[in-house]
Amino acid sequence: MHASTVRSLLVRGMLAGLVAGLFAFAVAYVVGEPPVNGSIAVEEAQAAAQETHAGHGAAAGAEAAEEEEEAVSRPVQSTFGLATGVLVYGVALGGIAALAFSFALGRVGRFGPRATAALTAAAAFTTVYLVPFLKYPATPPAVGNPDTIGKRTTLFFLMILLSVLLGLAAVIIGRRLAPRLGNWNATLAAAAGFLVVTAVAFVLLPANDDAVQAGFPAALLWEFRLASLAVQAVLWAVFGVVFGVLAQKVLAGRTAAADARATAGAPLPG
Repeated sequence: MHASTVRSLLVRGMLAGLVAGLFAFAVAYVVGEPPVNGSIAVEEAQAAAQETHAGHGAAAGAEAAEEEEEAVSRPVQSTFGLATGVLVYGVALGGIAALAFSFALGRVGRFGPRATAALTAAAAFTTVYLVPFLKYPATPPAVGNPDTIGKRTTLFFLMILLSVLLGLAAVIIGRRLAPRLGNWNATLAAAAGFLVVTAVAFVLLPANDDAVQAGFPAALLWEFRLASLAVQAVLWAVFGVVFGVLAQKVLAGRTAAADARATAGAPLPG
């Protein structure tokens, strides 16, 4: 694929990521913010109960701490802060996914741009979020043990890296098996291998036993986790659709221009 085409796809991927980020922000605000507010209320209630049991000395210290103003207020966090984070996330992943699309187009089967974009988005959602989520589910802020947040973050990103590498290995193995087994059987074999190795990784990697404090409402926890899953699903679904349309237009335009030059006898770009 020509470098100028890759650049065009990269720009379209970032634009599609921006659009997907807008949809994801809407879902995060409507569906995700209520459980976040609920978890904050639980945390504040637990802190108040601890102050009551601790006595007046601790209560005085808590009052002094309450007087300190937050660097960013909760309303700002739940609107501008959330929007900024989700949009930047969408643009960045959209650009990366566009590069993956550029590599995958024509190499993972005889799929058109829209189908390849959908497959790329589905693979990204599965490897970047779904598989790590199944091992280390998302938790609301200020719920887990603050002393182990570094360890939990490291394990989560390690699971993302492992999942992506296993996904790439499955694609490579599937392509090599295709001449002998056929595309369908090779795909099934590669997917089965991915699932088996992922299951082994789930068993070997340590669990997050302290990710949720004892006594935290289970219904609120799962409401937050389902909201987190919905945000990611919407992000990648919208990206797959929007980027598929944009990529189709870019590639169709380049093909038409190349055909016109060929017809006119002009040399094609290298």
